[in-house]
Amino acid sequence: MPCSDGAQQRHKIIRNEVALVGEESVSGVTGGTRRRVDQENPLMRIYIIGNDGITLCREAPATVDEGEIAVASKEELHAARLSGKRLLALWNALPGVEKRRKIGNREALIDQLWSAIEGLPDPDRQSDTKGPSKQAAVIAMLQRPEGVTIEEVASAMGWQRHTVRGLFSGTLKKKLGFALASAKEERGRVYRIADPASA
Repeated sequence: MPCSDGAQQRHKIIRNEVALVGEESVSGVTGGTRRRVDQENPLMRIYIIGNDGITLCREAPATVDEGEIAVASKEELHAARLSGKRLLALWNALPGVEKRRKIGNREALIDQLWSAIEGLPDPDRQSDTKGPSKQAAVIAMLQRPEGVTIEEVASAMGWQRHTVRGLFSGTLKKKLGFALASAKEERGRVYRIADPASA
């Protein structure tokens, strides 16, 4: 079930063994083990519903395996031959939804399932919102005019003091080439990134 050879942007958005309901085939395939997927709109969000959950594929996959379906719209999800148990398992696998025991109105459940799937954050955007690294935070502390002590870094990062010393000597000095200056002050030995001119 590979995506087209482009960027291979395929991300699990729901991982769940609960979504597996026996060996139920939901693709509607009779005979072969793979089927073609319409590649008319390759840039839209396409969801592959498989036995292990739902996967977001950024490009139209060339094929999907037996037991999987590819949907790009609510209408396609309505047309898919998913059993009530499978729909219920998919719904209950979604994060932050109220779990259900009964299907109720099938059409309403499919509408709600589609809305919930479309509302999930794009995995590509999640990685972009990643905060600064701990190393960057330590460098920022060292760039402050008042500098920072080893104890302050250890406390802020949740590290041991020897880890901070290793970061200073190994990563910052040797690998990144920073010149660190230290001075004994009232609060202890204070470290700063030295100006290249004074180093």
